[in-house]
Amino acid sequence: MTTVDLNIKQGVTARKYLNIFLELAKIRITVFVAFSTSIGYLLAAGVFNVQMLWTTLGVFLLASGSSALNHLQESKYDALMKRTMHRPIPSGDISTRGALLYSMLLVGMGCLVLFAATNLVSLSLGVATLIWYNVIYTPLKRIHSLAIIPGSIIGALPPVIGWAATGRSIIEPEILALALFFFIWQIPHFWLLLLIHGEEYEDAGYPSLTKIFNKSQLSRITYVWIIALAISSFFIPLFSISSSFVTTVLLVVLGAYLAFGSWDIIRCFTSRLVIRKSFMLINIYVLLVVVLLALDKLLLTEI
Repeated sequence: MTTVDLNIKQGVTARKYLNIFLELAKIRITVFVAFSTSIGYLLAAGVFNVQMLWTTLGVFLLASGSSALNHLQESKYDALMKRTMHRPIPSGDISTRGALLYSMLLVGMGCLVLFAATNLVSLSLGVATLIWYNVIYTPLKRIHSLAIIPGSIIGALPPVIGWAATGRSIIEPEILALALFFFIWQIPHFWLLLLIHGEEYEDAGYPSLTKIFNKSQLSRITYVWIIALAISSFFIPLFSISSSFVTTVLLVVLGAYLAFGSWDIIRCFTSRLVIRKSFMLINIYVLLVVVLLALDKLLLTEI
């Protein structure tokens, strides 16, 4: 792949090349998307195997391509916000044509891997996730301040893709409980960002809840969703995704820690430091829950 093919700015070093491609792929987000896919597979199959790795790779490539396409779709709005104006397209590090070629390459590779390694259900869900993100959710953000609620379906689908890759039904209560957990997580995750960067979203012309609610009100609404996230984790043992008493107790402990650890966003809603800590806490909480579920499946089923 040459510099001419992707229209990358002259004078870009090899390391900068890599950074451009990783940022277009939203690598931190897509790595977690791939991880949640592997968790869905693991909880359905109960084993690590080659098919799980291929499924995870396919979703990773597809999510990376979808993310690069999202960069392209929102580049003119990214240029208006301080936290996004240095992204590859608005900064001029790569052209829109180059970003489009890169995204299409990744999407094609992701679909090919899912087609070859999984089944029609997983492939269809992967394509549906891309369509929901790039065709429905991304334009909807420009129309309505509550777009994140239907948009959160995007975060719920990767573990379902992993589950479906094993041949199990996607309407089993176990995977629906896990999908609900991931769905709810997306909402306070985004609204915590809104509490930090709400003014920038407004300046870029996005309809924002910060125009409807003040920060005190929005922090309280966000906290309610954080509590809902903690409660949703209790459905996981209820539907037998986890099988040990130890896991159930740890889920309760983690949920209580999240609830008490996030309480400061109500009292100190003007503090960016407090909001950032809550943002980190909620993401770490989700990571700990899915790691716990994986360990439960592999190690604790006999406890």
